[in-house]
Amino acid sequence: MLNLDSVSKVYRVGTFGGRELRAVCNVSFDIRDGEVVSLIGESGSGKSTIGKMILRLTPTSSGAIVFNGVDVSTLKGRALKEYHRSVQGVFQDPFSSYNPIFKADRVFRIIREEFFPRITGPEWNDRLERSLRAVGLNPPDVRDKFPHQLSGGQLQRFLIARALLLDIQFLVADEIISMLDASTRIDVLNLLADLKSRGLSVLFITHDLSLGYYISERAVILYRGCVVEMGTTDKIYHNPLHPYTTMLMASVPRLDKKWEEVEVALRGQQLETTEGCVYYERCPLPGKNKDCEMHRPALVEAEDDHLVACARYA
Repeated sequence: MLNLDSVSKVYRVGTFGGRELRAVCNVSFDIRDGEVVSLIGESGSGKSTIGKMILRLTPTSSGAIVFNGVDVSTLKGRALKEYHRSVQGVFQDPFSSYNPIFKADRVFRIIREEFFPRITGPEWNDRLERSLRAVGLNPPDVRDKFPHQLSGGQLQRFLIARALLLDIQFLVADEIISMLDASTRIDVLNLLADLKSRGLSVLFITHDLSLGYYISERAVILYRGCVVEMGTTDKIYHNPLHPYTTMLMASVPRLDKKWEEVEVALRGQQLETTEGCVYYERCPLPGKNKDCEMHRPALVEAEDDHLVACARYA
């Protein structure tokens, strides 16, 4: 379905763009048909940048993103439009996707004008009603409303329904439930699980480990633009191998451990850059050495379908 091959993104920053900021560094992973893959990492790790590159909202600096055998970076004009018929994104803040002076269902009218200009009115209304009901919305209750008259969960479902109108194959879900209340979160997650059962592939971008475990078959752990661990969700969560992944797991509040114990474990970590392992300065392992500082470890298979970028497994 979708493959990322050594994808990097470099921004020019500073006075006159004299310095480089590497937001994503040689990231490679794939997503299969009907699969949900969680892309997990803290803020600033490059998760959203990867999502934007997949959606062609920002170009890659190097590497390739291949969708159904076609390099996405080569698409232009009609070919790019057809790509967006198959690949869509839903983002963190649903309110930012709507113009408050227009009614919320205007997002559907734009889809009709752009992708279905020849469809008849009754046929379009039937198609729209089926899409809204597919995401758990009652069309008479939500159509013809302004954004402020709908909840965040309803607006997020609107955006998913908009994607379903195009019969998409792949969805980039970028922190889509982080601004929703707890009662609405589970509904949206169950909706994604239902769409997955119908064959939709999803890249689920999140910083919340519990959500990633709930929704995905495989997980990719990202730190400062680099993949440090990836594999099946069960293996990542039950047997974390990279110290960063271990730290993330320890950061999840537990009923059998005081939160203060975790805070002590995280105290004193640094964020300095390094030419070697991106996690070198924060790594708590006593076995780290000069080689870790000078050479960035490659992803190696520590066990079946479980890869880690750590010198201990090289």
